[in-house]
Amino acid sequence: MIWNRLGVITDEVSPSLVEALNWVSDQGLKHVEIRMVDGVNILHLNDQQIERVRDEVASRGLYVSAVSSPLFKCALDSNRPVASGDKFGNPDETVETHMDWLPRAFHIARTLGTKRIRIFSFWREDEPERYTAEIVGHLSLAAAEAEREDMLLLLENEHSCNGGYASEVARIVREVNSPALRVLWDPGNEERWSPSYPDGYEHVRDLIDHFHLKYWYVAKGQDPLLHQLTALNRDGYSGLYTIETHYVPDGGTRMDGTHLTLMKLKEQIEKWQLT
Repeated sequence: MIWNRLGVITDEVSPSLVEALNWVSDQGLKHVEIRMVDGVNILHLNDQQIERVRDEVASRGLYVSAVSSPLFKCALDSNRPVASGDKFGNPDETVETHMDWLPRAFHIARTLGTKRIRIFSFWREDEPERYTAEIVGHLSLAAAEAEREDMLLLLENEHSCNGGYASEVARIVREVNSPALRVLWDPGNEERWSPSYPDGYEHVRDLIDHFHLKYWYVAKGQDPLLHQLTALNRDGYSGLYTIETHYVPDGGTRMDGTHLTLMKLKEQIEKWQLT
């Protein structure tokens, strides 16, 4: 059910690309998402560096499932107070600058052999619902570009962004109404603020194209992980699963946190006989 579709974001294992890929290969995982490479955001690598990433991944029998970009982690209007979050080495920039990055993101994805590019829904406003039309307008333009380039944008539910909840992400994707924009469902993000299953999942179940797993969500056990994975299988989800652990144990490393997440996931999946 999961093992042949399971991967990891490399810098959740190590800031060193080579060290991360060696670990991923040793664990028998199948794919990787690329976000940071040796401390540099994926969007800021030059062509030679991107080709090196491609070759290092391929040499280990792995493939790149998505470009985990920071696209649209920016303010809709710099004059309004907004939330903020981790930009993974990316500077504060305008919406226009992020739009200008789209062709570069497409080129990077194509070089790495994937169509999937993670995006966000702009830093969270005090009243996000007031700006839905503005958000949809920008993302409609981005989706139109992606469709022309045969790319797929994945909008993640991220609490520091306007699409912080499943209901908000689903509304945005449905209003954009493009085959080039789908949901990257992270139930761990949802569960911190609102029930991810069945409540959150019901909003996005027909929109999901990618799935992230965090340590604390996996470690919660049967409720709600078992029900979520069972529902995905029941509903015909055929996409990938990626560990984005966001967990470093006391005195440990990122690799330790990702390893613990993987072991906990294996333990529970085998217990539930969902392999």
